[in-house]
Amino acid sequence: MNFCPQCGNKLTTETRDGIERIQCPDQQDCGYVFWNNPTPVLAAIVEHEGEIILARNVAWPPEWFAIITGFMEAGETPEAGILREVKEELNLEGEIVELVGVYEFMRMNQVIIAYHVRATGEIQLSEELIDYKRIKAEDIKPWPMGTGQAVKDWQAKRGIFNETVQLPGRR
Repeated sequence: MNFCPQCGNKLTTETRDGIERIQCPDQQDCGYVFWNNPTPVLAAIVEHEGEIILARNVAWPPEWFAIITGFMEAGETPEAGILREVKEELNLEGEIVELVGVYEFMRMNQVIIAYHVRATGEIQLSEELIDYKRIKAEDIKPWPMGTGQAVKDWQAKRGIFNETVQLPGRR
């Protein structure tokens, strides 16, 4: 973004509260500041028929599988949002078992709110997903970033301490 969305002035970068921020140079009359706040992302460790469902996004390499995620929408609670995502992506009805935790994902400027969701129904993947697999909780190898920390914490609460593995193709 090069120009102020409110008044059309060319934006500048200024230090504000000790952080460099993009803002309108006319702070007296316009006052626009691009805060660049993190985006809330919801995540679900979906338990279905005694196993955990890991899914693969259509844009991912064949070896990448992860828990269900999606963006929280305006006007919904995190709890309602993650149940919506489970329904949209897997076509399953869910109930929240517990909040697993809240995690930063600075690389994507996101805050992840992760839940354990128990789900029922028949899996039908959305157009966002190309594949899924069922895996026993004790067999999941957490990954080092994003939702992988939620998986690791969720397993630890259950006495499972698997080594974190690097995703193929990631550093």
